[in-house]
Formats: sequence, C-alpha cells, structure tokens
Amino acid sequence: MHIAMIGLGRMGGNMARRLMRNGCRVSGYDESAATREAFAREGVQAASSLGELVAALAPPRLLWLMVPAGAATDAALNTVAAHLQAGDTMVDGGNAYYRDSQRRGRELAARSIQFVDCGVSGGVWGLDNGYALMFGGTPEAAQAVTPFIRMLAPSPDTGWLHCGPCGAGHFVKMIHNGIEYGMMQAYAEGIALMRNKKELDLDVAAIAEMWRHGSVVRSWLLDLTADFLREDAALEHIAPLVADSGEGRWTALEAIDQGIPAPVMSLALMMRFASQGRSDYADKLLAMMRQRFGGHAVQKGGA
Repeated sequence: MHIAMIGLGRMGGNMARRLMRNGCRVSGYDESAATREAFAREGVQAASSLGELVAALAPPRLLWLMVPAGAATDAALNTVAAHLQAGDTMVDGGNAYYRDSQRRGRELAARSIQFVDCGVSGGVWGLDNGYALMFGGTPEAAQAVTPFIRMLAPSPDTGWLHCGPCGAGHFVKMIHNGIEYGMMQAYAEGIALMRNKKELDLDVAAIAEMWRHGSVVRSWLLDLTADFLREDAALEHIAPLVADSGEGRWTALEAIDQGIPAPVMSLALMMRFASQGRSDYADKLLAMMRQRFGGHAVQKGGA
C-alpha cells in the first residue's frame, strides 16, 4: 500500500508516522526542505515538488492533504490536480469548511478525480492512540481511502465512519468541534468557581482527578485537565487568552442558518472572543454609562 502525504506538520507528520508503523509505504511533501529531510531520515520518501510526489505513485493514486484550511488548501489541490488522472483520489484532512469541501468535490468530479473530505480528531495523541476519522465522499471514494483509514484509526474497526456524501465529513467535524468548545467552557467555569471559593480551601486538582472515576462528567478532556492541574493548579504563568479556530464560528453560523438554537456552543465562542480582548472597548463603554447615569466611580487603566 502506498500513499502520499502533503503537509508534514504536527498532524500530517504524525499521521505519516502512524501509517508507516502499520506497514504502509509513504511518500511525502512539505514546503520546508528541512522538514522533508527530517522525514526522509524516518523513512518517508520525500519529494521536492508536488509534481514529483504525484509521479512517485502508481495509478490509481491516493494523496492525503494536511495543510491549513482556505487558500492554502485550494492552492495545493489545484497544483496537485494538474498532475492527476481519472480515478485518482484526493483526501483533504484539514479543518475545512464543509461548503468549501462540497465545492472542491464538484470541481474534482468534473475531472473524474475522487475527493474525500475527512475530519480528523486526536491531536498530538493520535500517533500512539489513533485518530477519530469522519469522512465524506462517494462510495467509490470511501472504498479507496478505507484501507488507510483503518490504519490511522484507534483500531481497524472503531473510531472511523463514512458519514455520507462529499461535505459530510467536514460538517460532522465542525459540529464535533463546536461541542468541544462547549465542554471546555463548562469545565473551565466550574473549576474556576471552585477555586475561587477560598473559605472551603478546595483542591481543584484532587477534585478533577476524583471526577475521572465514575462521575457522569468524566471524559478524555477531563483526563487532560486533571493532568495539568496536578502539575500546576494555579496556572499563574498562563496568559488568559484562548484562540478560536474556524470550526466554532462555522458551527454558530450553521445554527443561525438552520434556525436551531445552539446557545452553549455559541456562548463558548463568544467567551473566546472576550479572552482575546475583543470585549475591552464594550466594557469601557459599560463603565462610562454606569458612571454617567449613576455616578459610579470609573477605574483608570492604561493608555
């Protein structure tokens, strides 16, 4: 079995390693020459260009894309597609917007090239534990990618699903990440409330560890939280800033489009915006309104 991996970063690189561990032959390309050289030493057959990468595979080819969503994905797909033949398969394993994946599927289908959109979950732990894989595409495309999916998943028969037609994989991953936002926010708020209850002197690290066993709120996310709280419950050296990626925004927009209430996921997204300082000006306005109508004191800040 032979596959090409485009993008050998944190996710794509570990996926290449997991495939090789399972006996798969992997060719790879990354824009960084240093990264290509490093993976060549690990056994990846590194190519110096996308054209060279395609030429290294015998048809029907299967190439897996792990690059940032958006323009980078379109650019890579367009470059690679120019070298492909009818019957070849392209997989996009990035966190793409599902409507973009539907468009890309149509564009490639017009050239008789199969397209699979695959949501990948598992992060840095996927190399050893396997990845959760949710993918969309035609039955023929799904059949082409399934042998590799089985290698990447936690086991050959668990942790993966052909969710439906093109776009279904990235749609399911989008909702998955929206749920993740809500779960993270709930854990963070609850633990913060306990830590702030000074008179009870609660050990939040011990509580998180206890919750891992038998509690209805146990989860892998709680496992990870208990681990870092055990090391440092104060988190004094961590900046209170939480980045947001596209999936949370897309999930909130989807809820609006469908008219389906999704307050937990949407508010979790808003809290990430707040952590990034995006509520600062609004908070200043609130302070000034309160001062003007009620004469309340306003605290002076920086410039």
